[in-house]
Amino acid sequence: MKKFITLIIVFLFTITGFGQERKLPIDTTVTTQHSVTINGQSISYTATTGTQPVWDEHGKPTAALHYTYYTRNNIKDRASRPLLFSFNGGPGSGSVWMHLAYTGPRVLKIDDEGYPVQPYGVKENPFSVLDVTDIVYINPANTGYSRTIPESGKEVDREKFFGINADVKYLAEWMNTFVTRNNRWRSPKYIIGESYGGTRVMGLSLALQNQQWMYLNGVIMVSPADYKVIRVGGPVSSALNLPYYTAAAWHHKRLPSDLQSKDLTDVLPEAEEFTINKLIPAIAKGGFISDNERNEIAQAMARYSGLNQKDIIDQNLVVPTSFFWKHLLKENGGYTVGRLDSRYLGMDKQLFGSRPDYNAEITSWLHSFTPAINYYLQEELNYKTDIKYNMFGPVRPWNNENDNVRDDLRQAMAQNPYLNVLVQSGYYDGATTYFNAKYTMWQIDPSGRMKDRMEFKGYRSGHMMYLRREDLKQANDDIRAFIQRTLTNGESAKY
Repeated sequence: MKKFITLIIVFLFTITGFGQERKLPIDTTVTTQHSVTINGQSISYTATTGTQPVWDEHGKPTAALHYTYYTRNNIKDRASRPLLFSFNGGPGSGSVWMHLAYTGPRVLKIDDEGYPVQPYGVKENPFSVLDVTDIVYINPANTGYSRTIPESGKEVDREKFFGINADVKYLAEWMNTFVTRNNRWRSPKYIIGESYGGTRVMGLSLALQNQQWMYLNGVIMVSPADYKVIRVGGPVSSALNLPYYTAAAWHHKRLPSDLQSKDLTDVLPEAEEFTINKLIPAIAKGGFISDNERNEIAQAMARYSGLNQKDIIDQNLVVPTSFFWKHLLKENGGYTVGRLDSRYLGMDKQLFGSRPDYNAEITSWLHSFTPAINYYLQEELNYKTDIKYNMFGPVRPWNNENDNVRDDLRQAMAQNPYLNVLVQSGYYDGATTYFNAKYTMWQIDPSGRMKDRMEFKGYRSGHMMYLRREDLKQANDDIRAFIQRTLTNGESAKY
């Protein structure tokens, strides 16, 4: 009888254990010690991962944001050491991408071109910028391990999180708390954002200054998404894709021999000049363009894109990126090319159609990133949780109204003479194209009076250009040089 009662107690305990709610702690930290060799130098560092709350105006927690914070050890003057805040995009994407493949001390186990290999996992990043800056990777609400917190019996107020301006507002407040908790107010500060993260950091540049009184030294935009161009359509939005078509066609050897024989960086200026001076004005004429000009423009577009001239004319000179991905290699193996990185090839059910069945690159990336981030956080950084790591989280619908972030960045730069901008893009990115990124940079300050504080760097890969080992090194070197160049070394903030 006693043994039977014991079994009942064990059974009830087991049921209770499995019946517990799966919740993320609102405010936690786990700290571990590590080392990495960067550019031949051994560096010891501390990794702190955990959650920090977002509070509402009444001081109640409305979300718990998961972050990972790396600090180099044995730094005598932490006040003068830079701090880099890192965001990815989506919106709805976790910070995994740049964390485990770009700037952090560990990177994916992938081949030199970025393709997955097994067994999955991570290895040292010999090019990380941790030698010159401490780094914090932030997962916005509902991405990664971060979660919103509904009040008892109520739904989460989604308008406080899921929109351009809401996102910027609560993240700026969160960053203020983080800087205060970690005693980093005196440090030079930088923010880096990839894809939609470019929109985010443009907005944060002004929100941090005007709402949190926190001034930055640099904003870094990686493959930035500028919705003032991408979603509005029209001659400019359409035409800006052409230089990307040229780059992808060059990579796949689909250009005419006179162009194909040149280096990529010698070919692209021709396509860019044609786009600005001829293609935009031609598309702007719409149906009133002359037949002769239409044919001349289509012929040039075919030359710079590897597409069929008739297909271009049939689409009135406005060639969607999806058509390009589907048709570039239609007569050359029948493959599709990737959206975010057109070096990647896909195989559709049929050759006919106007868009690929799937994005070849994202399936490849998820192949290696998903197991790596789950392994890394749980086993190397010792952060234990049953919460699922959201590579892409539920953040829709997303409010895109009142998008003024481009002008926010201009105003932040005007107010803060210390603030500089670095834009990084992969030439083979077909989602947020490199020429779109250049155009965004040109439009930030139409006066041109601050253009000496902005620079653009291009790489021979795609959206996540750092997956290619050669670009991983160069892109980190470019960030390192940008940070070192924009440290003020006692110079006054004045014009």
